[in-house]
Amino acid sequence: MPLLAGINYERRGSGEPLLLVHGIGSRWEVWTPVLDQLAAHYDVIALDVPGFGASPAPPKGTTPGIESMCDMLERFLAELGVERPHVAGNSMGGWIALELARRGAVTSAIGLSPAGFLAPRDRAYTIALLIHLRLSSQAAAPLAPQLFRSALGRKLGWSVVVAHPERMTPEDAVLGVKGMAEAPWFWPNMRALPKSSFTGGSEIEVPVTIAWGIRDHLLLPRQAATALGEIPHARFVSLPDCGHVPMYDDPRLVVDTVLSALTRAQAPA
Repeated sequence: MPLLAGINYERRGSGEPLLLVHGIGSRWEVWTPVLDQLAAHYDVIALDVPGFGASPAPPKGTTPGIESMCDMLERFLAELGVERPHVAGNSMGGWIALELARRGAVTSAIGLSPAGFLAPRDRAYTIALLIHLRLSSQAAAPLAPQLFRSALGRKLGWSVVVAHPERMTPEDAVLGVKGMAEAPWFWPNMRALPKSSFTGGSEIEVPVTIAWGIRDHLLLPRQAATALGEIPHARFVSLPDCGHVPMYDDPRLVVDTVLSALTRAQAPA
């Protein structure tokens, strides 16, 4: 796997560039269920955000948070020679996608259950769930290959963020748990991210699509209304029978959602 500007990434396909960004504690492989279908139409770049997956932690002293992550991703794109790609992100990655759109660094943005829109009443709940996921993943990681061999094991381990964990492959379930358990930049960002929210949506001048799984138990679907209030021109798509990580629940629906959003973005004004 190549490493550029301190970022590990997977690149497939050809055409206009499409950047895929994962959530907190995740890794680029979370996009595996949809990667080849998207690469049939676009030059797809799925990456590990610094401090997650196989990307090393940023240099000591780097301030955690969305601003720093976007700075690093912009440097990565510059070194890769990619200008203003489309971007799709899930959870924390969705927040990153929206911030890159606010900066004018991308051609369009798609947020799948994007973070950054927690209401005060949801904040403690989401933080508690994420801490639970981190600690339970660390406990489960040594036995993950055995635990996730069965559909029941995957359901027990992944039901918080995936509506249908039985549809995950054992390999995806193991990689996901290891990613959550081992990410060195998890705790710094857990301390930083809940203290802020996405702002500046009215400054975005590129097409934006917000999609939310109606069975999202981590970032509750009602947060979509906050997102749409912050980004008035955004298009909304509801994802039936999908949880927080819809790529595992309904890959075809996610592919259709992304391709439809990109088609709209490329249509003449």
